[in-house]
Amino acid sequence: MFFISRAFRSAFTLWAILTIVFFATRMTGDPTAFLIPPDLPEDQRVELRTKLGLDDDIPTQYVRYGAALLRGDFGQSFFSNRPVVELFMERVPNTLLLTVPAFLLSVMIGMAAGLWAALRHNTVFDRSLTTATIVGQAIPNFVVGIAAILTFSFSLRLLPSGGMGTWKHLILPTVTLALATCANIARLVRSSMLEVLSQDYMRYARSKGLSPSLVVVKHGLRNAILPVLTILGLQLGGLIAGAVVTESVFAWPGAGRLVIDAVMQRDFAMLQFGILVFSAAIIFTNLLVDVGYGLLDPRVRGR
Repeated sequence: MFFISRAFRSAFTLWAILTIVFFATRMTGDPTAFLIPPDLPEDQRVELRTKLGLDDDIPTQYVRYGAALLRGDFGQSFFSNRPVVELFMERVPNTLLLTVPAFLLSVMIGMAAGLWAALRHNTVFDRSLTTATIVGQAIPNFVVGIAAILTFSFSLRLLPSGGMGTWKHLILPTVTLALATCANIARLVRSSMLEVLSQDYMRYARSKGLSPSLVVVKHGLRNAILPVLTILGLQLGGLIAGAVVTESVFAWPGAGRLVIDAVMQRDFAMLQFGILVFSAAIIFTNLLVDVGYGLLDPRVRGR
């Protein structure tokens, strides 16, 4: 029942998101204003609206959209007149090229920094890391990105400000995307490890004469990792969402920037499919976290 309940909630959440996005896009205005010049006759505009399926009332459009989804038909882009699946999949490798290194970087640095801060509790490093994690969580991605461009591209002229070409183009957007996630992981690892280090079984392990490194790795880190696994899944979903903003700031030609362009152009089909994919990825990640947590901690399955 635990796994069935989580799966049902995930499916319902995805349907609710798609419904909200569908009606929200229809409130943004007429997309034909971006497709044809304003001085063309009204009959041509009406003809185009009919061709795009926008001449029906919104409830009818919603039913037709739902039926098309069930058939696996996600529509065509209003602007390129190509299937949105093709356009999106062309950009996915670029997004993965950005998010995967950012996730690995944030995990490695965040876990190492959090563990070291817990072992050096109340030292200068610990207090500095605590301050850094608060700042890292508070500053939005786009602010960090703009500051990085001004500093390393315009002032120091060390790295390119945007685009995609060489490995240097990957540095600034990757670090920008990883910053908040790294701060979250470091904060949670530190607090979880401090809690574990204060437990009686840790003092007992040290009293047996075990080396400090063995006590930390075998008894401490293994017990502190469970809440960290939860945040890793959630942070991966946050990285996927953050890639949309980061790609726009650095002009990175990924799927996130494609969604932003669809918003600006009122490309309904492209926008709906992009949000569908990003939402499904985040929901699926959270579902895996719930299932994994339930397998690791039997108490959760009873809730």
